[in-house]
This record gives sequence, structure tokens and C-alpha cells, in this order.
Amino acid sequence: MTTPGPRAGGAFPLGASFCAAIAIVVLLILNPASTPVHATDMFGELRKPGESSFVAGHRGDRSTAPENTMAALTRAITSPQEFVETDVTRSRDGVPVLFHDRTLGRTTDGSGPIADKTLAELKQLDAGSWYSAEFAGERIPTLEEFLVALAPTAKKTLLELKGYWSTDDLAAVTRLLDRFDLSGRVIFMSFNLGSLSSAADLAPGTPRVAIVRSLPEDTVGFARSFRVIGVVTRASAIRERPEVVDDMHAAGLGVMVYTLNSTDTWAEARELGVDGIITDKPSRLDKWLAETAPGT
Repeated sequence: MTTPGPRAGGAFPLGASFCAAIAIVVLLILNPASTPVHATDMFGELRKPGESSFVAGHRGDRSTAPENTMAALTRAITSPQEFVETDVTRSRDGVPVLFHDRTLGRTTDGSGPIADKTLAELKQLDAGSWYSAEFAGERIPTLEEFLVALAPTAKKTLLELKGYWSTDDLAAVTRLLDRFDLSGRVIFMSFNLGSLSSAADLAPGTPRVAIVRSLPEDTVGFARSFRVIGVVTRASAIRERPEVVDDMHAAGLGVMVYTLNSTDTWAEARELGVDGIITDKPSRLDKWLAETAPGT
């Protein structure tokens, strides 16, 4: 029996299955972060009613230091809670900075839209005196400064994208996440569905959560459509439709609530079986959960 020789040009014919396998390998090399991330990868086992939620410090620990400053963020990073939540926006020259409001007046000695100021101009502002004299001279931090503090720890972060971010805008953020090798420790979240879509396109391996004031009629379908691993909503929205928690969990999706600061609301959230609580009082919530856990 004769062995077939090579075709013209010296190449042996390749089977379709072999070509498909090569294509998959090439895609994985070019886009290694495309493996789907699930809610359980970030939140652990999804909670049942009565089980303790994870805790996320809202804008750091703003009960003890001015919000979204390194003072508040460092306190959250060094406290027991699993997640640190903060807000990411852009300076006029496109640098990702941590700030909640559209304008500067509430939490700094500046005025006008933050988007009108360069990073150099923002760094001249006092972001701590409004809170107390102890924090006079605190500055608006960059995302990079925050990640320098976060990276050596085991903490995870919820990064809320303020307003609309295109893929070009978001590239400055994803470059930093890659540089600090924070895979598996970052979740993007936003009210803006366009920003979540940009994040899904640019960084599919970084999970996303949608923030919604009211639950969509088909919350599971909504989450699937926008490629998110869960939703963050108000406790009142869950109270009105508690069955949504079961529906989301059955679909492998997570549910978080914001911003709960009293023992009554913490107890209610635990009984509803939500997976995470965003709070201004993370250390107090951690302590309360430890003291009131079943069996203690």
C-alpha cells in the first residue's frame, strides 16, 4: 500500500477537526481571559436564607474616614470584610480616579465638574477637611494608588464605573488591572449598561454586575442579556419581590444590596438570602455578623 505524497507546495492535507482545534488554541492564546467567570467564582457558594452575606465597604470605610480617599480605602483593606467598593471616573486628561459625584463641591474644596479638571489640578484639592480636621490634606486618589495598596492583600474590589465608558476609555483601567495581576479579584459594576457592555467586550474575563434601582421584570433574562454575574439593588426592591433571589440563585447568579447601615436592615438582608451587603459601616457589620451567626 502506497502512502499518499504531499500536495503541491509540500503541504499535507489537514482534517477539519484538526483545523478547528488549531483555531481554538490560537483564540485562547490571543484572548486567554475569555473563560467565563461565574458568580460562585467571586462570591463563593450562593447564600441560603439565614446565611451570612459577604461585606463590601462602601467607598472604603466612610464611617471612619472621608469617602474614596486612601484613608478610607486603606481602613477597608486592612479590615475583615471581603470586598472594598469604590467609584471610578476620569480626569480631563483621561486618568482613572476614585470619586463618586459628578461635581467636586460636596467632598473637596474645589468646584465644578470633575471631568473638567486635569489630574494635576485634582491633586491640588483637599478631599478630607470636609469630613474632619484630622483628614485635612487627603487627596483624590488615582485608581493606580488604590491598586498599589490592594494588590499585596487577598481583598477583592467592586469598581463602580461612573457614567458611560467606551472601550477606549476603559483601556486605561484594564491596563492597570493587568499590570497588578488582579485576575479573580475585581468586579466591574455600573448603572450604565453601555459601560458594562464595553467592559464585556474589552475584558470578558473580568466579571460584571449591574446596579438597578428596581428589579427588571425578568431579572434572570436581564442578567443574561447584559452578560453580568448578578445584580446590586435596593433592599426595598428585594423586599417587594423576594422570589427573585431564588430565581437568580437557581440560574447561578448573585444578588447584592446597597447601602445598608442598620442592624434591622442587615438582619432582613440575611433572612432574604442575599449574597452581599454594601455598607458604610463594614467593620460594624462584620462584627454584627460574627456575633449573631447561627450557633454563636
